Amino acid sequence: MTRPQVDLSRFDNSKTFDPGAGFVKRTLWYFTNVLFFISPWFPFRSPKPGLLRLFGARVGKGVVIHPGVNIKFPWKLSIGDHSWIGQRVWLDNLDTLTIGSNVVISQGAMIIQGSHDYKKTDYPTYSKPVVLEDGSWVGAGAIVTLGVTMKSHSVLAVGSVATKDLEAYTIYQGNPAIPVRERVIG
Repeated sequence: MTRPQVDLSRFDNSKTFDPGAGFVKRTLWYFTNVLFFISPWFPFRSPKPGLLRLFGARVGKGVVIHPGVNIKFPWKLSIGDHSWIGQRVWLDNLDTLTIGSNVVISQGAMIIQGSHDYKKTDYPTYSKPVVLEDGSWVGAGAIVTLGVTMKSHSVLAVGSVATKDLEAYTIYQGNPAIPVRERVIG
């Protein structure tokens, strides 16, 4: 008896995933992202919030975006006031990504909002929203996966992986991340 196998020749994203913008807008964003966000040769931070707004992102005041940041779809992005996004961060926001105010996403961190249904032969894409509430901190090299909410002032430690919601004022560590102590702010 032969077991079913994945057949990627049958993959068709149009049935399960909507990028939320037309071809022209996606193409213009691709080049804007490469030239002004991903490129380490464009070190200037101040124009980046305005560029994101041009493509439909909601961006608050005082937002800092370092070089090397890759943003999939700005029209699915909301960032509150005074949040920081570090070098080489990847916002793979296939779905709504809500970043509150005073949030830090440290260098090399990833927000991954899409996956594939490995139980189906055509391997369809699916996605879920992610929310980083006010004051939360994603440590360097950490990963937040689809559907996760980091509640107010929670911390995901360096290199950790959040696969479930993180409680407020709690520090999480490991893969999968588990609570290790309370976050006390003095």
